[in-house]
Amino acid sequence: MNKNDLISKVASSADISKTDASTVIEATLDAISDTLKSGDEVRLVGFGTFSVAHRAASVGRNPRTGEKIQIPASKNPKFKAGKALKDAVN
Repeated sequence: MNKNDLISKVASSADISKTDASTVIEATLDAISDTLKSGDEVRLVGFGTFSVAHRAASVGRNPRTGEKIQIPASKNPKFKAGKALKDAVN
């Protein structure tokens, strides 16, 4: 399922127009992104938790040359599924 499929499904489920569904989904994704950018997490009870994982800087190797390279520290988005979502999938 891609974003357009999701918009269509939400529009038909909520009995709203695709334009309204698109606006709602965009606003939801923007709110989640903005919250993660600020370093907070988003908890949707029963669905899951979006958070930011901090990866420390490390030294790696170029597989082609074997040369050591410095891998900078980074922040990565992370999602942990909630119990209700896990149960629905299983």
